[in-house]
Amino acid sequence: MATVPPTARVVVIGAGIVGNSLVHHLARLGWRDIVQIDKGPLPNPGGSTGHASNFIFPVDHSREITDLTLDSVRQYKEMGVFTESGGFELARTEARMEELRRRMSSAKAWGIEAHLVDPAFVKEKVPFIETDQFIGAFWTPSVGVVDSLRAGTIMRESALETGALTVVPTVEVVGLDTEEDGAGRRRITRVRTTDGDIEAETVVIACGVWSPKIGDMAGISIPLTPAVHQMISVGPCPQLAEQEGEISFPIVRDMDTFCYERQHGADMEVGSYAHRAILHEPEDIPSIEQAKLSPTEMPFTSDDFDPQLEQAYELMPELLGADGAEMRYAINGLLSLTCDGSPILGESEVRGLWTAAAVWIKEGPGVGRAVAEWMTHGHPEIDVNASDVARFHQHQKRREHTRLRTTEAFIKTYGIIHPSEQYESDREQRLSPMHESQKKLGAFFYETAGWERPHWYESNAHLLEVYGDAVMPREHEWDSRWWSPIINAEHLRMREAAGVIDLSAFCIFDIEGPGALESVQRTCVAQCDVAVGKVVYTPVLDARGGFKSDLTVMRLGDDHFRVVTGGAHGMADRKSFTDQLVDDGATRLTDRTDELSTIGLWGPRARDILASLTSDDVSDAGFGFLTCREVQVKGTPVLASRISYVGELGWELYVPMDAAAGVWETLLEAGSSHGAVPVGIGVYGTTGRIEKGYRAFGFELDGERSIVEAGMQRPKVKTADFVGREAYLRQREEAPRTVLCTMTVDDHTSASGAKRYMLGGEPILTRDGGTLTDGHGHHPYVTTAGSAPSLGKHVLMAYLPPDQAVIGNQLAVSYMEELYPVTVGSVDATPLLDPANERIR
Repeated sequence: MATVPPTARVVVIGAGIVGNSLVHHLARLGWRDIVQIDKGPLPNPGGSTGHASNFIFPVDHSREITDLTLDSVRQYKEMGVFTESGGFELARTEARMEELRRRMSSAKAWGIEAHLVDPAFVKEKVPFIETDQFIGAFWTPSVGVVDSLRAGTIMRESALETGALTVVPTVEVVGLDTEEDGAGRRRITRVRTTDGDIEAETVVIACGVWSPKIGDMAGISIPLTPAVHQMISVGPCPQLAEQEGEISFPIVRDMDTFCYERQHGADMEVGSYAHRAILHEPEDIPSIEQAKLSPTEMPFTSDDFDPQLEQAYELMPELLGADGAEMRYAINGLLSLTCDGSPILGESEVRGLWTAAAVWIKEGPGVGRAVAEWMTHGHPEIDVNASDVARFHQHQKRREHTRLRTTEAFIKTYGIIHPSEQYESDREQRLSPMHESQKKLGAFFYETAGWERPHWYESNAHLLEVYGDAVMPREHEWDSRWWSPIINAEHLRMREAAGVIDLSAFCIFDIEGPGALESVQRTCVAQCDVAVGKVVYTPVLDARGGFKSDLTVMRLGDDHFRVVTGGAHGMADRKSFTDQLVDDGATRLTDRTDELSTIGLWGPRARDILASLTSDDVSDAGFGFLTCREVQVKGTPVLASRISYVGELGWELYVPMDAAAGVWETLLEAGSSHGAVPVGIGVYGTTGRIEKGYRAFGFELDGERSIVEAGMQRPKVKTADFVGREAYLRQREEAPRTVLCTMTVDDHTSASGAKRYMLGGEPILTRDGGTLTDGHGHHPYVTTAGSAPSLGKHVLMAYLPPDQAVIGNQLAVSYMEELYPVTVGSVDATPLLDPANERIR
């Protein structure tokens, strides 16, 4: 038995599916002196891996999770531990059938074989099912089960065989030590255990439900909660006992009862996500000695399960009610949930301290590979931006926030989740100074990074009559859920007069000191060595040349730069700049988000409105595009930046928080005589930008797209070095494998006669429904969909194969299993609206 060594290159804490996959891939990538520890015995140390039901359904509406799942399945198959059984997702209601049609869109977009089938088809493959309980199903032939413990053993042993790994079980972590550098950044230095300390510069927390407890030892937050998933095993069932092997019938997800039925030898496992959310604290999980089964297998609470058990009997009465069949096993098994449903991966704010947590069996090996590549190369092959641990804002790191959000979300595990659906719990964490005014104006609030942002204003409802059918109303409830035609009315008013927009959710941070320029140049693609008062729009890349962000930088002084970025991704952007800070002891990054509010003013009358409030020169000659400077707005000092994300003349105004409400009211009052109205994020984030073809990070821009493919390359590349420069130079010399295009929908009429409007994520096909594939092997799908009221069109953005990226090319979009004709309108950054950009001037 190995003992705890005094030093290691990397310590991996955890020997579940993720930890085992991670050590395997680190060893494969050339890492040596790897130490893996776990407080439990091997091969089953007592975590979630040991009690999971271990089946894998590959289709998810998230491309990231789907990619991780498909990669995991590939690895499981290579290890010989995957059994393909096929799987059904049943619909008892028409609403669920509509969701399964949407699921077909995701399957086509990700290239996964799937079919919508009738009850008779299900009966052929699952003869003991009652067809009168459901109306249809989603059939995925590639669904299967995996032996996760065997897989973990294989991966761990492969690393041991290379001589790269030392494994020490039954050793518990009791502390993590860090030290601070000259720039105020902390680094991991030591893992303290019950059997001795390990000096290490790299540590990975991969211990599932215990991860928050371990993170706390280093002063970092890993905001997940252990949550109960109930499961029973009924058997022996004669119909199953007659079959060979562990599984011979497809797995059934009874989606509308939030249950599943999965054969396991002669038993049928029934699992439920329909019960109340039963959450635990990591510190309250029993020890191995205290646990009756294992620490993550809690006592069964039958009252929570009884209603679902009755529904399962209705679905499979002959099987579950067979003579001799009885409940042989029942647990409240613990799994990890996060406030937004995504895993928690990547390097924390403590340098060298990584996390790979909140990962399910279906994503385990894929996550292990991704994190190992990230640690080795600075980026993974699969883009895992949505899972980055750096994404969390301070309020999201609170355990209370995680408890409230997961309590709300648990029942939605098998739920029908609208793409725009909003959480109701733990709201109003961050309110802009204009919030009270906005409530009086009838704002409909969406939450982003804790901020309550008006999406539209009921005070503008009168504009619906003004613009009539030009607001492009949507008659289908799904298409119009979490949406209002008022958004399009506000858009049209902004285009003809002006709009005032609350952008308080922007993250703002200053980089100051003698190394400020070098720090910014290292991070940004665009040339930032510009004159004081210039505004720079720039991508931020990873080492392979994929997007990490796009944002703006203002040079406020020789050694002073201000970075402005979106709230949703702001914390990850902050880490990108922090990682590149010059370590001179004097250069600092300071977060100004809570000190400054941002107000946008755009439209053809924006200059007239601002000019009426200031004596400063705001003419085109006196205040050029992409410049910034301080102006006085009715006596309040405001940093004004002439930039536009909606394609109109105007400014972003950065105002001290205590003065922002007054400036907001002043702008609305002065703007009223010019026709200006308050405008919501529905315009700023969708309709305004899509008419101009502006790209958005997390939609058109991600780690698997290049600047060239996005049509954002500039004539020259700066000589100063920056992250991803070499890769970007190579990309500029190569023919793009895919091309970002803008398309318009030619006809919205569905088979029922109702007009339908795409929401995003739908596959782009040939006009007759044929599959398209780009040079990366990806199938095109809609990255952004939205109204373009100025054009009277519904517009879609998508990456197309280069031979299909031709203006006027006629294709189709599949929405709810119907084809709608689309036409390519743009194949580069030239916008559909105002291609000469005259309106911005």
